[in-house]
Amino acid sequence: MKRLLFPITVFFIMTIVSCSQNKETDAAKSIDISNIDTTASPGESFYRYATGGWQDANPIPDEYARYGSFDKLREENQLQIQELIQELGSQDYAYGTNAQKVGDMYSIGMDSARLNSEGAAPILPLLQRIAEAESKEDIVRVSVQLSKLVSNPFFGFSVGPDDKNSSMNIAHIYQSGIGMGDRDYYLLQDEHYQNLREGYISLMQTQFQNAGYSESDAKRAAANVMKIETELAQAHVTKEMRRLPEQNYHKMLLSELDTQVAPFVWDIYFDEMGAGDIDSLNVSQIEPVKAAIAIIDREQADVLKDYLSWKVINSAANYLSDDFVNANFEFYGKAMSGSKELRPRWRRTIDAVNSSMGEAVGQLYVEKYFPAEAKERMLNLVDNLKVSLSERINQLEWMSDATKEKAQEKLGTFIVKIGYPDKWKDYSSLEIKDDSYWQNVVRASEFAWNEMMEELGKPVDRTKWYMSPQTVNAYYSPSSNEICFPAGILQPPFFFMEGDDAVNYGGIGVVIGHEMTHGFDDQGRKFDKDGNLTDWWTTDDASRFDERAKVLVNYFDNIVVIDTVRANGTFTLGENIADHGGLQVAYHAFQKTEQAQSGNMIDGYSPAQRFFLSYAGLWAGNVRDAEILRLTQIDPHSLGKWRVDGALPHIDAWYEAFNIESNDPMYLPKDERASIW
Repeated sequence: MKRLLFPITVFFIMTIVSCSQNKETDAAKSIDISNIDTTASPGESFYRYATGGWQDANPIPDEYARYGSFDKLREENQLQIQELIQELGSQDYAYGTNAQKVGDMYSIGMDSARLNSEGAAPILPLLQRIAEAESKEDIVRVSVQLSKLVSNPFFGFSVGPDDKNSSMNIAHIYQSGIGMGDRDYYLLQDEHYQNLREGYISLMQTQFQNAGYSESDAKRAAANVMKIETELAQAHVTKEMRRLPEQNYHKMLLSELDTQVAPFVWDIYFDEMGAGDIDSLNVSQIEPVKAAIAIIDREQADVLKDYLSWKVINSAANYLSDDFVNANFEFYGKAMSGSKELRPRWRRTIDAVNSSMGEAVGQLYVEKYFPAEAKERMLNLVDNLKVSLSERINQLEWMSDATKEKAQEKLGTFIVKIGYPDKWKDYSSLEIKDDSYWQNVVRASEFAWNEMMEELGKPVDRTKWYMSPQTVNAYYSPSSNEICFPAGILQPPFFFMEGDDAVNYGGIGVVIGHEMTHGFDDQGRKFDKDGNLTDWWTTDDASRFDERAKVLVNYFDNIVVIDTVRANGTFTLGENIADHGGLQVAYHAFQKTEQAQSGNMIDGYSPAQRFFLSYAGLWAGNVRDAEILRLTQIDPHSLGKWRVDGALPHIDAWYEAFNIESNDPMYLPKDERASIW
């Protein structure tokens, strides 16, 4: 199990020693005073106070559903990658080199005239393969073949660490097969979701016709797909239940699948997967897999083939002609998210190249943009934050010494990955040809699939990276007990080379503390220092943790995000705990710096105030109403506004820094504030 936990990454760090005071002019630049709305009250909405100027100066571009400070950074990151790729195009590279593959993939994705002339032709061989299926066994074989190339039909298959034996990779099957992302889109009955369902059916009808179906056949096929996906969604485990790792682990022998899950042609399924030799696996969610098998058993072959054909069409749409791309955007971009305009082709193509050959692009990116000294500096700051978290664990009054000892062991064995892998991925077996954009995406999918299957039944490679170096993100992985910070962000608002410690601890310091805290959130705490799902807590300590976490659940449950829609405190609990812990741990570490102890003002703000202004600045942004609804439904992170206005009321130091008093709207009595890590 791996998680992408903080939608930002951090680099270029400060050591524990603060910047010299003779650099106040440069330090002042690290917080742009124009981003602050001084007409707002810090105690009414600190988010508005700290970022209101940024919001007013940065309206949402038409191609975005949400636009924030880290979206701007992603834009700059893409410009850097575009420059790299364009440089490749100006030189000759031997066929088979990474440079050739990256450059050619980008070129073919940019050739709109060619894509439009091809229409649906690139996907017709796959659609024909589906059409030729006759028996249910044929349907199973085709669905397995498709799962290697497109979004998983019926249910999913993957290879990854065994949650209770994290040193070994095993097979996992899990709920999948729906096209709108979450079960609630199919089941909720209010007007918004009914409209989305109608829009999804309209999308399917349009795309089936784009693929060559007659209007009547397209309507029939769309109805069949909606019927199957709705039944799958009805059986799906809720997103809240998927957050409980112990409820999503059901390891069993293959010989037990017929009785523990459902009778099925498991031998055909696993042989087609290339996993015929395994003797056991984990069934993450049993009931959804059982429901999928019932659908396969019951439905006519033609109905199942319509569903499989949709999986191909929907997965391929963004790599085909403008007819497919525009129809896809009308639903997923406009209706679901509220975007007004399709993103430029070059940005979409860079995303595709990054997705297909992440480390090939990353190696080029690191060589040009990532200074070698950044890695060492990052390690220093991570060490500072580890010391801070260790000290806070020792000071916990609610935790017993026995559990504290185990927590310290886990913290002490964190694997830290920074910048880029020590060993680069070998793409020599991946071919990028001048046939079609979609066929290159297919070959990249096959490459990734084969790479994954090579790991089945083998020891886990602890050096493996789950993100490419240029990714603007970070993660904590419970199964390997690792935190990872790719080289994707080398600039503000996360780090200012000439900035003061307050800004850097409030930015990247909180990010590092956030990822560390994930090892001890409501999910991460259930994995031990070796990454195994096991209970290392005393019963009383576990109960006290749950009581303290419940404070955050209840608090966020009462936040109204728009109209009558509330935040989901259970679904976002892990991220809210990590934000809370990240703030506490980073501020604790910051207090040791010379700047924090001096109290010297910069631009009229104290060190403590600059720390919290820096943190809030990470989440500066604007978001469309439709995207608020979508993210509240599918994103385990709280919305940016509430990562500030929902997190800070639980931080005592924030009250002191801005003189927040009991008559301020954001004020929480001390006994109602969360206090965990």
